[in-house]
Amino acid sequence: MTDIQQLAARAAQLRHELNEARHQYFIEDAPRLSDAQYDRFYHELRAIEAAHPELQSPDSPTLHVGIEPSSQFQKVAHLAPMYSLDNAFDADDLRKWEERNARIASEVRTSGYVVELKIDGAAVSLLYRDGVLVRAATRGNGVIGEDITANIRTLREVPLRLRGEGLPHQLEIRGEVYMSFSGFRELNERRAAAGEATFANPRNAAAGGLRQLDPRATADRQLRFFAYQIQLDPATHDRLPVQTQEDNLTILQSWSLPVNPQRTSAADLASVLEFADRIDRARADLDYPIDGIVVKVGPLRLWEELGVVGGRDPRWSIAYKFAPDLVTTRLLDIRVNVGRTGSLNPYAVLEPIEIGGAMVKQATLHNFEDIERKGLLIKDMVLVKRAGEVIPQVVSPLTDQRTGREYAFQIPEHCPSCGSPVEKPADEVMIYCPNPSCPDRIYWGLVHFVSQDAMDIRGLGERTARQLLDQGLLEDYADLFHLTQADLLRMEGFGELSANNLLTRIGEAKTRPLSRLLYALGIRHVGSHAAQILARHYGSLETLVQASADDYATVHGIGSTTAAALAAFVQVPGNQQLLDRLRAAGLNSIEPVEQAEQQPLKGKTFVITGTHASPRKELTSLIERHGGRITGSVTRSTDYVLLGEDPGSKAEKARELGIAMIDEQHLRQLLDGSS
Repeated sequence: MTDIQQLAARAAQLRHELNEARHQYFIEDAPRLSDAQYDRFYHELRAIEAAHPELQSPDSPTLHVGIEPSSQFQKVAHLAPMYSLDNAFDADDLRKWEERNARIASEVRTSGYVVELKIDGAAVSLLYRDGVLVRAATRGNGVIGEDITANIRTLREVPLRLRGEGLPHQLEIRGEVYMSFSGFRELNERRAAAGEATFANPRNAAAGGLRQLDPRATADRQLRFFAYQIQLDPATHDRLPVQTQEDNLTILQSWSLPVNPQRTSAADLASVLEFADRIDRARADLDYPIDGIVVKVGPLRLWEELGVVGGRDPRWSIAYKFAPDLVTTRLLDIRVNVGRTGSLNPYAVLEPIEIGGAMVKQATLHNFEDIERKGLLIKDMVLVKRAGEVIPQVVSPLTDQRTGREYAFQIPEHCPSCGSPVEKPADEVMIYCPNPSCPDRIYWGLVHFVSQDAMDIRGLGERTARQLLDQGLLEDYADLFHLTQADLLRMEGFGELSANNLLTRIGEAKTRPLSRLLYALGIRHVGSHAAQILARHYGSLETLVQASADDYATVHGIGSTTAAALAAFVQVPGNQQLLDRLRAAGLNSIEPVEQAEQQPLKGKTFVITGTHASPRKELTSLIERHGGRITGSVTRSTDYVLLGEDPGSKAEKARELGIAMIDEQHLRQLLDGSS
């Protein structure tokens, strides 16, 4: 065998191993290949393909990182129309839909329904030939869409080659591309830090991500995908061994496509409505946006008989929309805070109003351009939405209710914290305080540094952070690790016990892995996910700071913007001194990737539900630090459901599947090996 033949065989083996690992991670929810081993295989394959481009195949996992930018999106035709759905807004609408269908096919009343979640994202179609992804397209007008193949290939959940034997020669997979709430928060955090406009909701961020001319920009948004329909080529006589929509979903999973586990088979509309009510109440537990459910007639043979209304809306399916969390209240004032990067961030002070069971007094306004675009005036009556987003947002003013007492907000010319003249870079929408010694910049930087997702110094909240700064005990983060009991006893609210407890937690923070330290430093564009990628790749702070922007940009999952921001940070002498002081204070500068093998929860999947004595974020951090993985829904791959008070539907699902349900005490027994 020649050298090139050996390389081709090795590349084929690596592609198989990596695609199998992707299936185990995303579909089976049971990864068997460690992150470190995956990265080694991935980099070996990329090196082979870089040296021999002719060996790269259409199903190579290296295509998930994106290729060079496209100059335009070509128009492409779907194999068959992608229909839109008619909407139902209450039980009466659903009953009328069923009655109309029953006049065409009387079996509808007794045939049963399959009910799925209506993901609030962007519909796409994926064209596979002989099992290989050859094209992806937006929905467009339902007949013609835009070719977004290069961008879709960046989604690691989308298989570049389907599994299984006997696949039809050509078929389309229809599904929804979406952005998780956690990914949305991280994206907006990076954009705000860079002075870029933030997105109003995950749907806009997902839809915009699909139409990026540079696929690497799509990859940076960490989009997700759920499949829900199979469309065979009408020009062929291909058939699949499926009788119902549930069969469709099962076969999609067998092909290595992700399917939303939150679905049910319902015998009648009463069961549909019961499921809808349960999902509506549990929406807050989901990490992705939904705006309702989709009800589909179960047997596929009835779909053709029921047909399509006006060539647009299929009779066999309808969207049952949830009521939006939208209320009216008064905008009392617009105020501005200064973030840790110096950005001036406006927010709305509202007349208190209850939305979705929570009392809301403030809402985001994103940036000053957003205020002008919406035409908001102080004292306006406004619409406020809290439909899944973590922070409520002002949607629009009610101009017909103005009385003449409303007045315009004046964009500040000086920092409200330190009085420095503000700056607005020509290519950014944000306005900045340029003063690195601005009290608010220092304060919020410290709050971020000690936060739970960063160095996790519990007991050092916003009030204590303010006291430490006001008393001159801190000039930078390294000073935290030189505090003494005497220092803390000088501050209001501290006794000997509380001072010793805080010093203990500060000492514990020294052991945090490198990824937590990188995130805690508040480097622009380096969110928690990017920090983990960088820490795992470089292994130590010493190795990382010696690399260049070009080096960072070659790391899988790190874009050029993040690479440039990180390089700029490590080149600043003051930041170099800070890093040196942190290391001298005894902070860990290593990412202990291999230590995960000894972690007691290694390979275990958890779902957290209900109300617990400890905050949910604390429990999530505890499980992940000990090797466990958190998911949002209960499946057969779930190992444990961490059960609190009022657990809702997830407890029922766990009982149905025979999943172990534990409480906090049992969790801690798992951690210390006593259970």
